[in-house]
Amino acid sequence: MGRGDGTGRLTSPADADDTGTGILHVDMDAFYASVATLDDPGLRGKPIIVGAPEGRGVVSSASYEARRFGVRSAMPVGQALRLCPTAIVVAPDFGRFLEESAKVMSIFRDFTPLVEPLSIDEAFLDVRGARRLWGRPGEIARMLRARVLDETGLTCSVGVAATKHVAKIASTISKPDGLLIVSEAGTAEFLAGRPVGALWGVGPKAVEALHARGIRTVSDILQTPRPVLDRTLGSAMGERVWHLARGSDARQVQTEHLEKSVGHEETFDVDIADADILRSEFRRLADRVGARLRKHGWEASTISIKVRFADFTTLTRSQTLPDPTAVGQRIGDAAHELFDDIDRRLPVRLVGVRAEKLRPAGESAPGLWDDDAEWRSIEGALDGATARFGTGAVTRANLLGKSRGGRTLPSNPRAPREN
Repeated sequence: MGRGDGTGRLTSPADADDTGTGILHVDMDAFYASVATLDDPGLRGKPIIVGAPEGRGVVSSASYEARRFGVRSAMPVGQALRLCPTAIVVAPDFGRFLEESAKVMSIFRDFTPLVEPLSIDEAFLDVRGARRLWGRPGEIARMLRARVLDETGLTCSVGVAATKHVAKIASTISKPDGLLIVSEAGTAEFLAGRPVGALWGVGPKAVEALHARGIRTVSDILQTPRPVLDRTLGSAMGERVWHLARGSDARQVQTEHLEKSVGHEETFDVDIADADILRSEFRRLADRVGARLRKHGWEASTISIKVRFADFTTLTRSQTLPDPTAVGQRIGDAAHELFDDIDRRLPVRLVGVRAEKLRPAGESAPGLWDDDAEWRSIEGALDGATARFGTGAVTRANLLGKSRGGRTLPSNPRAPREN
């Protein structure tokens, strides 16, 4: 199987059999780093780290040249530079990433309306209904890759298969700048030799549990009785893995995406022990989360926080609200309550706020009175000012001053919505 640095990649020949396929998984190659190279062609072919150029931010993305030194996303930039001292650190520009993502997603929708964005830089496409217009799935994948490169200057990797699960594995193996087609009849053979961790949703803990029983490949799963899988992974995960190992995946491409959560995190330039400063940072993040919820018409029923200490110990805490909200003040109050209950023996390196269990705004029945009416009015005015003058034009007085963190990107950023 291909690795994250591009070694061991597999691609299909021009005459590859695509019988029975119709699902494409398209994944942009090192997207953030590639956009940075578009803006500065002098970076091409060099090890690039996208992250805060100063302080202790984390790696948002890295070019394949940097990945070959062991650099990975979410790694502290300082650690990444120790692994790859010659790397060039580029500050993330989320506006540019969204701009290029919109171009890419528009190209996808030119081939089929059945596009399911997974994030800003990857999507599933169902092209089974596009054969008469564009040809076979393999031909569509080649045309799509050529158009993306021609119109954006960016490369992508595409997996073509009969199911979403297999298409995603195929695109991963073909990276970077590759195309891998797995025919329906060839699915079992394709999967058999893959490591168990290649199965979608099988994380490190599940891999460890399977390895403890000597189950290392998909072929091993096929030979394992279902009750053993259930005892090892739990009944729900056991059933899922049993089906995925057999190439069975009933999930369809969903053009409407329901957000599961909205969050922001900040890694500080220096560890912070002052509780008042930390509380103000939670307030800053809560306001950003609330603004994103309102922008997209969501309310949250649960608020969670993350605190990472100087020794990298990380805690998460959550609280279910009496009523769902998109009000930053309410989100910040909940974050403060959660934070105040944490035993803080060390300075803090990172904090985060996340809104969970989302639902469309206004879906809940209104109460007899609205405790948040005043704050809702204030924050609505702030949204208007932001739309007119830009982010940061108006903010809380206690949040003024120099940023303490490293320009962290929103967690799991979504692709732009279609106009």
